[in-house]
Amino acid sequence: MYVRGVGPRLAEMLAAKGISTAEDLLYHLPFRYEDRQNPRSLDELKPGEMASVIAEVRGSTLLRTRRAPIFELTLGQGRLAMKCIWFNGTYLEGKFHAGQTLAVFGKVEPSRSTSNMKMINPQWELLPDASDDAETRLLEVGRITPVYESLGGARLASRWQRKVLFNLLESVRGAVPECLPAAIIERLGLPNREIALREAHFPPEGTPMTELQAWSTPAHHRLIFEELFFLELGLELKRRRMRERAGIAFETDEKAREAIREVLPFHPTAAQKRALAEIVSDMRQPNPMRRLLQGDVGSGKTIVALQAMLVAMENGYQAALMAPTEILATQHFLAARKLLERSSRKYRIVLLTGSLDEDRKRANRGLINRGEAQLVIGTHALIEEKVEFDRLGLIVVDEQHRFGVLQRFKLMKKPRPDGSEDAEPDMLVMTATPIPRTLALSLYGDLDLSVLDELPPGRTPIVTRRVPDERAGEVWDFVYKQVKLGRQAYIVYPVIEGSRNDQPELDFSHDETPAAAQPAKSSSRKTHAKGKTADLFPKLAPEANPNAKSGLKSAVAMYEKLRTGPLGGLRLGLLHGRLDAEEKEVIMRRFQRGELDVLVSTTVIEVGVDVPNASVMVIEHAERFGLAQLHQLRGRVGRGAAKSYCVLMTGGQVSERAEERLNAMVRTQDGFELAELDLAMRGPGEIFGTRQAGLPDFRIANLVRDRKLLEIAKQEAARFANATPENAEGAEAERARVWARLREGWQRKYGLVEAG
Repeated sequence: MYVRGVGPRLAEMLAAKGISTAEDLLYHLPFRYEDRQNPRSLDELKPGEMASVIAEVRGSTLLRTRRAPIFELTLGQGRLAMKCIWFNGTYLEGKFHAGQTLAVFGKVEPSRSTSNMKMINPQWELLPDASDDAETRLLEVGRITPVYESLGGARLASRWQRKVLFNLLESVRGAVPECLPAAIIERLGLPNREIALREAHFPPEGTPMTELQAWSTPAHHRLIFEELFFLELGLELKRRRMRERAGIAFETDEKAREAIREVLPFHPTAAQKRALAEIVSDMRQPNPMRRLLQGDVGSGKTIVALQAMLVAMENGYQAALMAPTEILATQHFLAARKLLERSSRKYRIVLLTGSLDEDRKRANRGLINRGEAQLVIGTHALIEEKVEFDRLGLIVVDEQHRFGVLQRFKLMKKPRPDGSEDAEPDMLVMTATPIPRTLALSLYGDLDLSVLDELPPGRTPIVTRRVPDERAGEVWDFVYKQVKLGRQAYIVYPVIEGSRNDQPELDFSHDETPAAAQPAKSSSRKTHAKGKTADLFPKLAPEANPNAKSGLKSAVAMYEKLRTGPLGGLRLGLLHGRLDAEEKEVIMRRFQRGELDVLVSTTVIEVGVDVPNASVMVIEHAERFGLAQLHQLRGRVGRGAAKSYCVLMTGGQVSERAEERLNAMVRTQDGFELAELDLAMRGPGEIFGTRQAGLPDFRIANLVRDRKLLEIAKQEAARFANATPENAEGAEAERARVWARLREGWQRKYGLVEAG
């Protein structure tokens, strides 16, 4: 439809921002609201509060300092004044003139200048003057005013959006079709779609500002629920269609049970037994299994997956395990080969990775093609067109969130060499990244869920401590003593060498500005760190570290420094992502056999390396890592009977969010508790990457804020999808409208209905 105020050029600019239709524009909601009915006067302001202020521009100046230019603006109300300051504010020079009316929103702080209050880097907007038309003035002042994120420069700024959306809502008055079932609207007490859109954009007088800022008004609840309902309805339809597909009904007779008993290295935990029972129950069904096996670090997922693969192999089928990195694929290959050596059966296992030489790859592909390889372990190389399975029965995908969402389906659809079609293989998705239930409902909503919430016997608690970089000498003495007691240690760095550029395995936590740019924390931090580490390093005094402020330490440089300095005499190895696969495997195996005392590494050892004798994990620049990554790294130790330690070393100033992460690591080893905190701090898109994980990029909903609504949406979607159609007049038409909405709107955006 034609939208007043949007010509061809603006339509192109909007399309680049993902807004291609009038509906897309209507669902582009304000990100905050300003109360311009009764704006705050300057004499009411209190330090520390967030406030909206409307005042007159008195003057401005650009101050050029050694660090950065500072733009300073003076606002006034009568005799009162307030300063607004923008760092690096050169772009604001010339934008303001005395006498203009300006609305600013930000945190109020005390000022030592003639004005007693100031705002630093506030959001701002020029308000209309007498030259603006009456409609513009009506939308800007004297009301609760919506504030939108800019869609591209001044032309698509907040004021333009208000005007276009107001006109659009007026043009569709009484003509916005309902898309939710009437029974759900009535049961949940939701407003209709048009009212919700109108009140979300232009809240009526008297709407509580606290509810608006929290997106908890009835209008917001309605629109959030709508988005989540169609997400869950699409996932419900995927589950239903999966149940209709032809799969493999595996048999679990005494032969299969004996094959499993032969290779088990220890008595399984109750959680492992429960998970295997759920998996095997699915495998017996005539439709394809689609299950997520989720467990914390060291919970024993791999042995459960291997048992499931044995069931497939004992039924005459091939099993494939796809891992995200060559190191992890190699680790799985070595572990599986070692376990299967215990079996009286002669299984053939092959490894297929990108770095194998062409002759070996060709030979392994032939074994897979002819069905002579029962177990195939590899990386993305498994989904190459040249790889054809003879009789693929079970696919295990490890660390699924590291793959693109369609890659597991490519493996699932692998053709047979003779070109015939057969039943779809079962699929087991594994992740060692604990996923809060709320996120699992949407991220893996089409999969059944098994959780390993118990550690195998022999796993010991890990003592976790924070240590400032100034105490590095104590840490290296501690590592040295532990090695002399017969233990091994990891030392992890955030970069390979030099800067962080061209180092793809890095996964810095990017939810904040770099630590060096943050304001200093209180002096209590260093004292706190010393107190926490006193039991670890009781006899050693703090030692100045000349490199503490020299930027990021690198694995390559510190390997040389440690080898010739504080850890001299010990056997050190260096592992990072730029080594080829063969070098990595040699170093990894030497460390596993105990031929190396200390492994200096980047985050390539985050998953996959299992060395029971390693009891010390030192992470330098720990403030630069994400919470989930810190937890994964810590999980590399504590795998044997010896008491294990994780030392989090921090260099320079630590941001507020990094403080939260580090304190959480010291406080708990519960991966699910840490995952909940990580989700709350960074959001699901930051943790997984929405496109990489297949998680929808929500327009309105937020999985952290809207957990309860997601649960309700899941229940209502299942109820609607599985309900018996009523014969009442209009019921069939309503159901048809709902399904049409899912197909046309939500499949277009998320591909939820047909994908997979």
